[in-house]
Amino acid sequence: MYLAIDIGGTKTLIALFSRRGRVVKRLKFKTAQGSASFIRDLLEALQAFRKYKIKSIVVAIPGLVQKNYSFKFGNRNWDDIDIYTPVKNLFACPIYFENDANLAALYEGFGLKGKTVFLTFSTGIGGGIVEQNQILPESNDFEPGHWKYVYDGNLNEWEDIAAASALEKHYHVDYATDLRKKAHLEEVAKRIHLGLTDIVKKYRPDTIVLGGPMGKIFKAYIKYMPRDLGVRLRRPKRPNESVIYGCYLLARQKERQ
Repeated sequence: MYLAIDIGGTKTLIALFSRRGRVVKRLKFKTAQGSASFIRDLLEALQAFRKYKIKSIVVAIPGLVQKNYSFKFGNRNWDDIDIYTPVKNLFACPIYFENDANLAALYEGFGLKGKTVFLTFSTGIGGGIVEQNQILPESNDFEPGHWKYVYDGNLNEWEDIAAASALEKHYHVDYATDLRKKAHLEEVAKRIHLGLTDIVKKYRPDTIVLGGPMGKIFKAYIKYMPRDLGVRLRRPKRPNESVIYGCYLLARQKERQ
């Protein structure tokens, strides 16, 4: 069996996968603000999985992975936090760390022809790049949310224009997935289209997957998207679980190496 750990800004999800990719057990807990509290909560949650024979563990990190276990978190001041050692003390198996957006891209682009760019529209805009079922090196420097554009006469980063959090603030809704008015969806399409044009020019993907909350309402706004991109646009296969399924795929790939 394989263990996937997805560390998010608000919650952490642990999923146990069978060899064939079926989720056998799930456990979710709130991600603590402090690193010491988080480690304590994580180790407590992992106790429920110690009775299983785990072949490997993949940990999804919202930030930069360095030397497998030393990394910078994108949403916490946890630079160089050591998760590897306490988890290794519980499980006698290989443990791998990877950026969460890269793992989501691995799953959503798995089996697709050519190059796939995965984008997640959430608090910010992140993503990953895969080809032939492999995470590409340029994926580690892929930060399209920080690209700047002029919209409504103002220069802002793309994620301040099109991220789910930016849309919620602009339209005064609790969740971006609640957007249903035609005028709003037309504008959403324009906001998302801004960054897609540069992604196509720079990376020349065959497919772009639009994930995060905007992936859930993909069908609502995609009909208003300009048709000048020349690439396939598609919704994610699992909008809420791309990362943990990416963990499973990476675990299987590491096993074959």
